[in-house]
Amino acid sequence: MSSFVISLISAASIFAGALFGMGLQRRLPSHHLSKEMQDLVKISAGTIATLTALVLGLLVSSAKSSFDGIQTAIVQGSAKFILLDRALARYGPESRAAREQLKRVVAAGIEMIWPAEKTGVSALTRFERANGIELVQDKLRELTPQNDAQRQALAQAQQIANDLSQTRWLSVEEAQNQLPVPLLLILVFWLVLLFVSFGLFAPRNSMALTVLLVGACAISAAIFLVLELNRPLDGLIKVSSAPLRYAMQHLGQ
Repeated sequence: MSSFVISLISAASIFAGALFGMGLQRRLPSHHLSKEMQDLVKISAGTIATLTALVLGLLVSSAKSSFDGIQTAIVQGSAKFILLDRALARYGPESRAAREQLKRVVAAGIEMIWPAEKTGVSALTRFERANGIELVQDKLRELTPQNDAQRQALAQAQQIANDLSQTRWLSVEEAQNQLPVPLLLILVFWLVLLFVSFGLFAPRNSMALTVLLVGACAISAAIFLVLELNRPLDGLIKVSSAPLRYAMQHLGQ
């Protein structure tokens, strides 16, 4: 289920809680809506609001850290692609096949994560199945250095290629981070309870309904943000392709 659909369901559930509270307001006896009951409901609602704000804030912070981690990995990987190409250039013309393979790997990576057309397969799945850097490593193994300078350049290139392979799998593992469903359900349940308390003492007019609807949409937007940041390679909020595109311009020079 997409982040947008989940956030819409959350908004509908939260707003339905407010409508349920308004419906209770009509049916409850007057002594259940006294000043003392209002104070009690406000205290309970304040406790729930504090818990919700704390959990939602932690979720946003955690999701942003995960998103930044993937973006940092792409930036570092892009720099290492350039360094690998430079090391192969120092090796000599014998590394031409490896450099061409490296350029194809970067181009394929850009198309894989930021495709021009939708393929129906998630970018994370395509990224996980990719084996381009392994092909570059195979090309490096075919090289036979003839002097110390070539041996040093080849050793550096192999080390960078190994680092790129490790970074790729670390990024795949980090991108597996997903918001636990029970946690999301508990969060939405707290929000529904909170809006039930709002609707219980809200005036029954169009302005109150509008305010409650806007509030439900605003909170659902935060849930949408958490879900999107937890999917840095897919969805509407994706990591930037600028570092890889910049690296592409410097390969083969």
